[in-house]
Amino acid sequence: MIKFAKLAVFSFVAVLLMAVPAMAQGTGEGFSVNFTGYFGVGLTVIGAAYGIGKLASSALEGMARQPEAAGSIQVAMIIAAALIEGFTFYALYICSS
Repeated sequence: MIKFAKLAVFSFVAVLLMAVPAMAQGTGEGFSVNFTGYFGVGLTVIGAAYGIGKLASSALEGMARQPEAAGSIQVAMIIAAALIEGFTFYALYICSS
């Protein structure tokens, strides 16, 4: 876990350092960079993918431990995944505008 945390922090710092030249660059003719919107979209997609992956992992583990409750776990998983996707689409809309 500590290796993952170090890698995550290093990656975040690297992305921020690469963003400095893009943010310092002036706008030319017809050239516009909406870096914050793109960065927000990236974070939204990564967060949604992580959340749905964790949700599916936990649901499948619960179904394996209690097969008699698999139906109710599956319904709850689908509802939660739909809520995550709805929030993701809303966040993508906000970031792109």
